[in-house]
Amino acid sequence: MRPALLWEKLAGNRVKCRTCQWYCEINAGKAGVCRKYLNQSGELFNLNYAKISSAAVDPIEKKPLYHFHPGTKVFSLGSWGCNFHCRGCQNWEIACPEDGACLERSREMPPAEAVAAARNSGCGGIAWTYNEPSVWLEYTFESARLAKAKGLYTVYVTNGYASEEHLDAVGPYLDAWRVDVKGFRDDTYQKIGRIPHFEGILSIAERARHKWGMHVEVVTNVIPGINDDDAQISGIAGWIAASLGKDTPWHITRFHPRRQMLDCPATPLETLERAYGHGKAAGLNFVYLGNVPGNCHANTVCPVCGQTAVERSGFYARLVGLEGDRCKYCGTALNIRV
Repeated sequence: MRPALLWEKLAGNRVKCRTCQWYCEINAGKAGVCRKYLNQSGELFNLNYAKISSAAVDPIEKKPLYHFHPGTKVFSLGSWGCNFHCRGCQNWEIACPEDGACLERSREMPPAEAVAAARNSGCGGIAWTYNEPSVWLEYTFESARLAKAKGLYTVYVTNGYASEEHLDAVGPYLDAWRVDVKGFRDDTYQKIGRIPHFEGILSIAERARHKWGMHVEVVTNVIPGINDDDAQISGIAGWIAASLGKDTPWHITRFHPRRQMLDCPATPLETLERAYGHGKAAGLNFVYLGNVPGNCHANTVCPVCGQTAVERSGFYARLVGLEGDRCKYCGTALNIRV
């Protein structure tokens, strides 16, 4: 166990966790919604510090991040648990483990070891991914601080439900905020992940972008009958354009049935194409389709001259038209961090 960073004492040996937007008020001997922060005798502890469920060397495009150090490798780390309970979670075995012994089965990887592994693997940086990174802040904070000191970039692949205090703690050491926006209504978030309100996810993404200067990319997994209506799709596109900027990449991804949503069909291609149209109508310059092998909306194309800057096949990226962060043909800035 590790003492938690963000919490406050309440009366009667209760505590309030300030790590994410649940702001759980936890009785002694109990854990919060994520089950990774435990009140032990009136003190809050993190249970999964340095507990690794998954580690891999990935293309950065797999996160997906298309405008952040394209073509590089990233050392990807996951632990256990999540503050969402999504019925269709793709990584439910580690995000929502039913077996309480998972922590005992974990590999231990202290921050210094993780940073060394990233450098020895030829990676450009570290991404905390696979499960929700905000449920092991104590580890990601220490690891990000050390990674930055060693010249590595740092990435959260997140549902965006971190608290403002959490974002501000890790903000000086975090380079990219790859955030899911799962819908544009409270009832959609309630259906998908039992989350009562979604607006805080938007405000935290805006804070990451504007206060901390992080590179932000947005992913929306389009689920038939839940978040595929025009009002929500156009709402997300309009918010990205107005609040994050028209050069912010938006990844529209195909849903595949998982876990408790096996009766829901995969997203039709025409639905994704319709969502792509909403993104372009909102003025977004970089809209991508994901989980659709061979689709024509995977390359980065300059919005001014129409030339291809980054060519992609699966998770492989080829930089064919870049000079620094600009189109080599016309000089347009493409919001690409290199």
